[in-house]
Amino acid sequence: MEWETVVGLETHVELNTKTKIFCGCTTAFGGAPNTHCCPVCTGMPGALPTLNRAVVEYAIRTSVALGGQIPPVIRFDRKNYFYPDLPKAYQISQLYLPICVGGSVAIQTEGGERDIGIHEMHMEEDAGKLTHEEGRTRIDYNRCGVPLLEIVTEPDFRTGEEVVAYLEQLKSMLTYLGVSDCKMQEGSLRCDVNLSVRPKGSNALGTRTELKNLSSFRAIAKAVEVEAQRQIKVLEAGGMVVQETRRWDEDANCSYAMRSKESVQDYRYFPDPDLPALCIGADTVAEAERSLPELAPAKRQRYRTAYGLTAYDAEMLTVTPIFAHYFERLVALEVPPKEAANWMLGEVLREKKEQPNREEIPLAPEHLAALIACVIRGDINRNTAAEVFSAVFWQNGDPLVYIQEHGLQQISDTDAIAAVVAQVLAEQAQSVADWKAGKQKAFGFLMGQAMRKLRGQGNPQLVRRQLEEQLK
Repeated sequence: MEWETVVGLETHVELNTKTKIFCGCTTAFGGAPNTHCCPVCTGMPGALPTLNRAVVEYAIRTSVALGGQIPPVIRFDRKNYFYPDLPKAYQISQLYLPICVGGSVAIQTEGGERDIGIHEMHMEEDAGKLTHEEGRTRIDYNRCGVPLLEIVTEPDFRTGEEVVAYLEQLKSMLTYLGVSDCKMQEGSLRCDVNLSVRPKGSNALGTRTELKNLSSFRAIAKAVEVEAQRQIKVLEAGGMVVQETRRWDEDANCSYAMRSKESVQDYRYFPDPDLPALCIGADTVAEAERSLPELAPAKRQRYRTAYGLTAYDAEMLTVTPIFAHYFERLVALEVPPKEAANWMLGEVLREKKEQPNREEIPLAPEHLAALIACVIRGDINRNTAAEVFSAVFWQNGDPLVYIQEHGLQQISDTDAIAAVVAQVLAEQAQSVADWKAGKQKAFGFLMGQAMRKLRGQGNPQLVRRQLEEQLK
C-alpha cells in the first residue's frame, strides 16, 4: 500500500515587545532565573492583567500580512491545565474569537509553488521553562507572560521539505514586519508538528501525533520523515496509532511518547473574566495595511526588474531585512547594484560566517561604498581591497585611512610599471622564450612576477598592457 503523510503546524512566535502581554515585566532574554516576573505573570491572588497595546498592534500587522480576516470583536479565554511551568494553572489564550482567521503563506519547492492555508492565529501568554539536570527539575518563570502569536496551519503539508519552506517564508515575513527576531536558539520561534498518515487517495485523516522539542529546521524535516515511517510501520503491522504527544530526540533521530494528546474539551476553555472583549475598528486595520513594509517576495522582484540582478542574487540579498537594508544603502550611495551585490554575497557573507550569531553588519555602508569606489577609480586593485575589507570589517574602521596608513594605493604610473616589467623580462628569459614558443601559461607567470615586484599594488590592466607591448 502507498501511504501519504499529512502535516499541520502550530508555530509559537515570541513578540519582541519590551514588556510582557499583561504586565510591565521585561521580556529581555537571558536574565537570572525568576527575576523577570511579578504577581501578575505568576498569577498571585488579587493581581489583575492589563493588556499590552503593542501586542495587539503586532498581531494585527501579522494578520494583514497573512491575508487573514480580523474579526470586529476579539476576546481572551482561559486554557486550564496543570503543569509545573504554569504557575496560574491556566494560560490566557484565545479560542472562540481569535485575532485572525484564514490567510495563507506561499511556498516554493521542487514540486512547484503552492499556498499553505492558515487556519487561525491567536495571541496568548507563554509559560515558564523547565530544566532537567542531574535528576532534578528546576523552574524558571521569567518567560511566563511573554507575548506569543500561535499560528495554526491547515493540514496542507505532505513532506518535510514543504514544512521547512513554509517556516522559512514565515520567519522572513515576521522579521520584515519587525514583530519578532525569530531566534530559534532563544526560543523566539518554536514549532509543534501534528502528523498522521493515510492511504494515498484517501480524504480521511488518520490519528495524529504531536511532535515537540524541535530546535531547528533540519530537526523538523528529519522528525517529519522519521515519525511518518514509524506510523506506517505500526499500521502495516496491524496496530493502531495512539494519539499522543511525542518528544523528539535529535541525537538519537527518534521520538518517544511523553503523554496522551489532549483535546480542546480537556482544557475547559471559558472567557477570561478579568479581560473585557476588544473591538478592532476598520480604521485600525486600514492603517496596518497602509503601514505594511515591503516584504521579501516584493523586494526580490524589484531587485530583478529595477537593478537587473539574477534570481539567485535577489534571493540571497533578501534573506534578512538587515541584509536587504544594507544593500539598499549601498545602492543609495551610488554603488552600482551588481557591484554591491558581489561584495555583499562575497566578502560580507564570508566575514559573517566567522560570527554567525551576530546579525548586524559592523562595517558602516558608507565605509564599504568608499572602498568600492576606490576599486572603481583604480586607486587600489580588487585583491588589495578585499584585504583592506577584512582588516576593517569587525572594527568598523575607515578603509581610506587604512589604505593611506599602510601605503596600499595602487601604482598607476606607466613609466614605473614599464621599468618593473622590463626587469622581470630580463630576469625570466626562459619564460619569455616559452611564451614566444606558444606556451600561454608563461604569460600568467610573468604577470605574477611583475605584480609581486609591485607588491600587489600595480594596476593589473597597465601591467598586462606593458607585458603585451614589451613581448612583441
